[in-house]
Amino acid sequence: MPKTFLITGGAGFIGSAVVRELIHNTDHRVVNVDKLTYAGNLESLASVEDSQRYTLVKADICDAPAMQRAFAAHQPDVVMHLAAESHVDRSIDGPAEFIQTNVVGTSVLLEAARGYWKTLQESASEKAAGFRFHHISTDEVYGDLAEEGASSSFQLPASSSLFTEQTPYAPSSPYSASKAGSDHLVRAWQRTFGLPTLVTNCSNNYGPYHFPEKLIPLMILNALAGKPLPVYGDGQQIRDWLYVEDHARALIKVATEGEVGETYNIGGHNEKTNLEVVETICALVDELRLDSSSFQLPASSLITFVADRPGHDLRYAIDAGKIERELGWVPQETFETGLRKTMAWYLENRDWWQRVLDGSYQGERLGASV
Repeated sequence: MPKTFLITGGAGFIGSAVVRELIHNTDHRVVNVDKLTYAGNLESLASVEDSQRYTLVKADICDAPAMQRAFAAHQPDVVMHLAAESHVDRSIDGPAEFIQTNVVGTSVLLEAARGYWKTLQESASEKAAGFRFHHISTDEVYGDLAEEGASSSFQLPASSSLFTEQTPYAPSSPYSASKAGSDHLVRAWQRTFGLPTLVTNCSNNYGPYHFPEKLIPLMILNALAGKPLPVYGDGQQIRDWLYVEDHARALIKVATEGEVGETYNIGGHNEKTNLEVVETICALVDELRLDSSSFQLPASSLITFVADRPGHDLRYAIDAGKIERELGWVPQETFETGLRKTMAWYLENRDWWQRVLDGSYQGERLGASV
């Protein structure tokens, strides 16, 4: 039976992938609640904007009356909370905005959801039993999964080689600390008030519609333009990479089939050093983009090592065994197939990323008010 999904941050990178997946491949309805900050791009939702099952609500999750009105007006069955400030470098430059959106905003949304859920219970609505609040978080809350003998702000036991759902939290940046705080709030609302919540922690996402400040799109676009490819430190930081459409499918499965109160880690089984990622991108650029006057061969000659950022974690790696065992989800893309699809998308969608780079995508900020 079709459900109504209220998705916060649905114009963002991961959020828009979830919205597209729901509209294109299910019968569910979607209410996209987005403040439309710099990271929210309505052009990422062009393929769904005319669907009768899609509604855009322009609102800030920190605005309690607006959130209450959104719940009352749209009567969701599922909340998928993706709205967040997410760029580590920006959190170092300005932590306060991350605390406001990620911690305060989550508390406001939780209270709006709890109030709405109580009305469902009081009216004996069948929707009450099926209501879910799904909070989407990051593997960065676990801190640094350093290799044995490497320096780290936090060392897991020697027997631990991957983050599991039981790994203690040890965030390193203002961003990851704010996400850890929001995770704790969600679990507290479940324990204290009984709100039916789910939490997922994912590894690094990549794919189409990714904002160009992030590693993979930044390197693709810089390489195409013949610009330097800045790599922090020695480039040996290790990340697990997850194709965004695989992540979207996993999130929908958790929201509809996951067990209340549980946490599920979502990873791509693709551990790569940052330098390996950049070198792979360079090889693809050399192969696929040979006719630009600004293009420099080999693209790897553009790699430039720059000073490392403060508190840079050495390694993140997800154990996604639980979601595979309990919900049957596995990623469909390898890093190689996903990156090739990503590169092809950026080559075929110049208008999208050029409008991001020149800021013109921000000229239209439409949506129903609440």
